[in-house]
Amino acid sequence: MTNYSGYIQNIIMIKSNDLPKQNSEATILIVDDQISNLKVLANLLKNNNYKVKKAINGENALIAVETDMPDLILLDIKMPSMDGYQVCQKLKSNPQSQDIPVIFISALSEVFDKVKAFQLGGIDYITKPFQEEEVLARISSQLIIRRQSKLLEEEHKLLKIKQESLEKEQEKLKQEIKYRKEIEESLYQSRAMISSIVNSSLDGIAALEAVREPKTGKIEEFRCLVVNPLIAEVFNQETENLVGKLIFKRFIHKIDPNLFPAFVEVVETGRPLAKDFTYEHKQEQKWYHFIAVKLADGFAITVRDITARKKLELELNHLATIDGLTGIANRRSFQETIVKEWQRCQREKQPLSLILFDLDYFKLYNDFYGHQAGDNCLKQVAQAAKKVINRPYDLIARYGGEEFVILLPHTNQQGAILIAELTQQAICKIAIPHERSQVSSIVSATMGIASIIPSSENSPDALIAMADKALYIAKQEGRDRAIAYPR
Repeated sequence: MTNYSGYIQNIIMIKSNDLPKQNSEATILIVDDQISNLKVLANLLKNNNYKVKKAINGENALIAVETDMPDLILLDIKMPSMDGYQVCQKLKSNPQSQDIPVIFISALSEVFDKVKAFQLGGIDYITKPFQEEEVLARISSQLIIRRQSKLLEEEHKLLKIKQESLEKEQEKLKQEIKYRKEIEESLYQSRAMISSIVNSSLDGIAALEAVREPKTGKIEEFRCLVVNPLIAEVFNQETENLVGKLIFKRFIHKIDPNLFPAFVEVVETGRPLAKDFTYEHKQEQKWYHFIAVKLADGFAITVRDITARKKLELELNHLATIDGLTGIANRRSFQETIVKEWQRCQREKQPLSLILFDLDYFKLYNDFYGHQAGDNCLKQVAQAAKKVINRPYDLIARYGGEEFVILLPHTNQQGAILIAELTQQAICKIAIPHERSQVSSIVSATMGIASIIPSSENSPDALIAMADKALYIAKQEGRDRAIAYPR
């Protein structure tokens, strides 16, 4: 097989300077009764500068060929009325179209189906679901063969007229083309062809076979058959250190111990597996997405680096929970957190406390000092109050306008009153002047405190209502104070 690889490379170089340089010179006819498949293949080929024609059934395909002869045909097998085999048979029986390369594309993967495809004149076979890089590589290869064949035929005619002595050389070139086609067909199922496609992929790709316990038949390990450089890089290994080795289970256990039995299930059931995972690579936390599909008695896996997308998602999720003005949690974050803490305190039968407070006569402050000063005031108050709470599960959030809320899990009423007093002191300490306040010369806050042991008979809304009631009472009694409810 190694000698054949070198032989193929030499043939590919023949007349390479004479071949067209742009895909746009090649027209490809796609025949598929599934509109979605037509769109996917058409977009893929157009994006790679091919001219594309489409047909949704065999009859339309034959008409399209007679109207404008394509350079290559991608032909689906399973179609109503006239299937792909019948279409290919008619094309090969017509002298005008018999030389057009036909690549079958089908979900059928039995050897019988592939043999029948080649017997009817197909030159290649792609199994669905296909990889885009594989489709492009096979199309490019067959177009090169077709163009080389045409060039050789033209040279044969010219050389025959000019010099009879070159007939032997022409025959040699014909044999080389024949040998090349035979070799490509044999390489279709070989690892060498798979490796060439795999190694050119922008994703990490590997193929593994199951290693079973002889007596029970249970899968104990997976042997790496094909590993492209991107997969090797993820594991900080050289490719040669992975191929043929029984080290997959040890590597995958570092990522997630539950993944190995999941891959075993892929092989045993045939159900694909798709999953995101995180892995430290070169001292950087990376995120990857993989898809594993059954392949004989093993599986093939494609791994894509999604770190950039994942970091963006995490950043957007973080920004969605932060109040843009004050830099503390927003109301949405508070609503989500109180539900979680309510459930946790209910399970653990622990108290949950809430402090609801707003700034006294803040509208008058805004009217007198201006909205820019008002925004700065809210920022300072939020940051001062934030420094009061130290536990990681406590939360301060902007509830709306000049209103703030502090959530204190595992805290009884006495503890909440203490936090409220400390928060008032912190606000007082920053001493923001407020000439229009009717209770203080500086910005002050009125606070309502509520505490409850969550149960199925109550809800987070009940706790919020209690704190709101306490805040109302505090305002009625003169503001600039903290009141707990019930007293």
